[in-house]
Amino acid sequence: MNKSSFGLIGLGVMGRNLLLNVADHGFRVSGLDLDPKQVSAMQSERLEEHKLEAFTSTDDFIRSLSSPRTIMLLVPAGTIVDQVIESLIPKLDKGDLIIDGGNSHFLDTERREQFLNSKGLLFLGTGVSGGAQGARKGPSIMPGGALEAYKQVAPIFEAISAKYQGESCVSYVGRAGAGNYVKMVHNGIEYAIMQSIAEVYALFRSFGFSNAEIKLAFESFQKGRLSSFLIEITAAILGTKDPEGRGELIDNILDKAKQKGTGKWTSQNAMDLGIAIPSIDMAVSQRALSALKELRLQLSENKAQLETIDFNTLSKQAEKALYASFAIAYGQGLHQISEASKVYDYQIDLLSVIKLWRGGCIIQSEMLGDLAVSFEKEAIEHIFESSHFKPTLKETLEGLRELVLLGTKHALPVGTLSSSLSYYDALHSSELPVNLVQAQRDFFGSHTFERKDQPGIFHHDWSL
Repeated sequence: MNKSSFGLIGLGVMGRNLLLNVADHGFRVSGLDLDPKQVSAMQSERLEEHKLEAFTSTDDFIRSLSSPRTIMLLVPAGTIVDQVIESLIPKLDKGDLIIDGGNSHFLDTERREQFLNSKGLLFLGTGVSGGAQGARKGPSIMPGGALEAYKQVAPIFEAISAKYQGESCVSYVGRAGAGNYVKMVHNGIEYAIMQSIAEVYALFRSFGFSNAEIKLAFESFQKGRLSSFLIEITAAILGTKDPEGRGELIDNILDKAKQKGTGKWTSQNAMDLGIAIPSIDMAVSQRALSALKELRLQLSENKAQLETIDFNTLSKQAEKALYASFAIAYGQGLHQISEASKVYDYQIDLLSVIKLWRGGCIIQSEMLGDLAVSFEKEAIEHIFESSHFKPTLKETLEGLRELVLLGTKHALPVGTLSSSLSYYDALHSSELPVNLVQAQRDFFGSHTFERKDQPGIFHHDWSL
């Protein structure tokens, strides 16, 4: 009996699409789901030429796999991952590989790897981005763990991942929880970019422009330096009619955003490490604020008539503002990854991360291609150091500043855009007013301070 080289547990939409992708590339594959409906759906979607089997029996699934076995889990993050792993351990042999492809917390991945290694089993915590469509046509894949474990699955991951100018959007990210860490920060960047786009959309709407007009603006953005997955889908969303026949669908969607936790984890970890990512923090907070719908309705006030603004003028400002905010979000996330890699000894190569984000994932954009070139040519850790991006950021920052001023003047919430602007301004300031904060801390808590004119730690006997 011919055996499968790849097995996948969890045949929901994401799992089915990824397994079909692997089968598309000629690999013999097996799927497992305890729900017969999911197995039936898998069987109905397989093509005649696919070498694919799907099971509801774990024992049958295990027997269908060749040794050493490679098994990927696409189940909800959390205790379910541990439960599935526990159920597999007695049925596996030394050298078999388990891959967690969900959005697990990176510290859970480290714990699981240590536990499974003690059993003689290999483990990879692997970020997968691109949604169901990406899983089917080519996702961005971020594997972390032992290099030996990655080598076992590398031929499959390289075959099924998205391609950017012929290069696979997958590479070994680093040791232990590095893969899940990079995916977590990817999602934090995603929050910031999405919220920046939403704030620009809201400005257009507040100044009276129609969805059709805003769609034209975003279509023009997509043809230029802002070309990206999120700009592309925004234009598509703005042109979608409500299937209920009530105008445009976007106008009938409730303004309460949900989140699965990865953005929050990104902010929490940055706080723990003392790393500034204010655009991401604010994007997470804006989702939390959106949940307060009843309170917002109670507190909302009628705004005065807004001034008239030229569409082309606003479009030019918006294009610049979005370019700057995209670059700043990437800069914050990559800086966090760089600093965290040192703390956790993940040995992450930032250039490899940038390259695997260029296609397949939610934050893919042409800008990342330019960023990869910058990191290849220069030894830099932050986008603000890039000789390529410095002049472009200065030019586009004018549009960001103008848009933030416009929104603030008219009491329109532009929290993420303004956080990006403040981050840029702070990092380009040789002096910050934190000297006063240090004096205040020393006044009320004797927390001491440092001086500009001499080394050492000082305390002053302050008095009112």
